[in-house]
Amino acid sequence: MNNNLTFLCNMQTTTTPLTGQYWQWRGHNIYYVQAGEKQTQRPPLLLVHGFGASTDHWRKNITGLCEDFQVYAIDLLGFGRSAKPKLQYSGDLWRDQLDDFISEVIGQKTVLAGNSLGGYACLCVAAQRPDSVAGLVLLNSAGPFSQPEPLESQIQPPKNPLQQISGKATKWLFQQRLLQSLLFQYVRQRWVIRRTLEKVYLDKSAITDQLVEEIYRPAYDSGALDVFVSVFSSPQGEKVDILLKQLNCALLLLWGEADPWMKARERSQKFREYYPQLTEHFLTAGHCPHDEVPEQVNSYLRDWVLSAINV
Repeated sequence: MNNNLTFLCNMQTTTTPLTGQYWQWRGHNIYYVQAGEKQTQRPPLLLVHGFGASTDHWRKNITGLCEDFQVYAIDLLGFGRSAKPKLQYSGDLWRDQLDDFISEVIGQKTVLAGNSLGGYACLCVAAQRPDSVAGLVLLNSAGPFSQPEPLESQIQPPKNPLQQISGKATKWLFQQRLLQSLLFQYVRQRWVIRRTLEKVYLDKSAITDQLVEEIYRPAYDSGALDVFVSVFSSPQGEKVDILLKQLNCALLLLWGEADPWMKARERSQKFREYYPQLTEHFLTAGHCPHDEVPEQVNSYLRDWVLSAINV
């Protein structure tokens, strides 16, 4: 670990950018950050960001946890400082990336912690590649549940033909390259990024110029448009309830309860239905509790790992 990270591990949470390195995976550069020394009695942590974010989004957690754990954070393929090749992006792709990273770089079972899209990717690893995972932490995790077809659907009238045509036309329009490009040009502007963050962060003071810039910068990398299009057009991955049925490790849920994108209490009930042995905490925060209330997240995560995970 370099001297800068050694120094930062002796501090409380910080907003200082961390310096990382690259790992080659399937011919692509993958960026990651490593901090803290290997602990013989404690598993390492691997932190995985959400859509549009990067390792930068975990800086307050890396520096808050690396005195007690060896901590890694990684940029998923297609995001942050990692390569952005033209591929079909999916939970399966990121599952394989994270699994290989644990095997080739970390070298031992790891506690995975993921926010939003990163949470779904971590769940895929924990459920489908269990030999790599010592425990799983999900922070406002994304991912669809199976929705059983309602009984009354058989007696409901079909959609209005005009509605069907309108829906197909809208879908067709958004498959057109020009419109995809125009939409991406819009959403990656700094003021739009800030406005989006203001909708999903409860504590507006956490929305700094630095945070906006960390999301803005990789959106202008070569290939970023193709990643954006692929993520929103690829078929949905495995349903969360199916993955939970395959899961066999300790699970911690940390919910930012003010998240307008995730109905935390409702999703909590679904998680408990399929995995009742989980531990969870509700926090006064939005979609990214690890960035809004890092001290609380770090404390809950630290205590849970030390009490629930056996190396």
